[in-house]
Amino acid sequence: MNKKKGVILISLISLLLFVIDYSFIDEALNDFVEEEFTTVIRIIDGDTIVVDGDIHVRLLGINTPEKGEKYYQEAKNYLENLVNKTVQLEYTGEKIDKYGRILAYVIFEDNINIKQVENGFANVYIYGFDKYSSQLKEAWNKCLANGKNLCEKSTDKCANCIQASIEDQTVKLSNNCDFNCDLTKWWIKDEGRKKFVFENFILEKEVSIIVGNGTNTQERLFWKGEDYVWTEEGDTFFLRDSYGKLVLWKEINR
Repeated sequence: MNKKKGVILISLISLLLFVIDYSFIDEALNDFVEEEFTTVIRIIDGDTIVVDGDIHVRLLGINTPEKGEKYYQEAKNYLENLVNKTVQLEYTGEKIDKYGRILAYVIFEDNINIKQVENGFANVYIYGFDKYSSQLKEAWNKCLANGKNLCEKSTDKCANCIQASIEDQTVKLSNNCDFNCDLTKWWIKDEGRKKFVFENFILEKEVSIIVGNGTNTQERLFWKGEDYVWTEEGDTFFLRDSYGKLVLWKEINR
């Protein structure tokens, strides 16, 4: 009799498992498996590390200066204390980038990705909005308020002269002052690696120039080698002076 009751109970449980929607449990399980602990082996640069198993991890949501750019070494040094430490990797969306690197937030006491932005060693680089996106933006605003490193405002006399408007894949820069501005070695950058450097360029008083696709003319400069600059999903425009200090920044399509 007890055996028969046991069989009936098992049958009922099986039926319940079949008919109940366990999507919320699946989501919880996905969240669980999207976190793991590993050991940092070495540092590539300010936004890429190598963990146990020789796996390259690209820090999500940020972009740090490239080699040769200002604050490249500082951004890299900030991660050095992670070497031989156990960190938590947290995945929130697309897990692998086009270079085969793991995309993750790195947690060691704090969210390291966010700390890189807050300390002015990285700008926000949104792959896709997730639960940390708003915190990254808050970190950027805090960095701007403190004027730290990449967020340090330019003191060039022309920094307050230049206005920017963005349309499609072009940037229109206008000199609103009554004197000429030497923009030599100033540069425009997106959130990622796309960069345009002004070579021996004077923006005359009350004159505008367009930077974008096309051919070089007196009124237009060509951003060479790029089919597009700003991504459709959203991007950010940065203008920096010859010392790498921030002149302007604007969010695009967000």
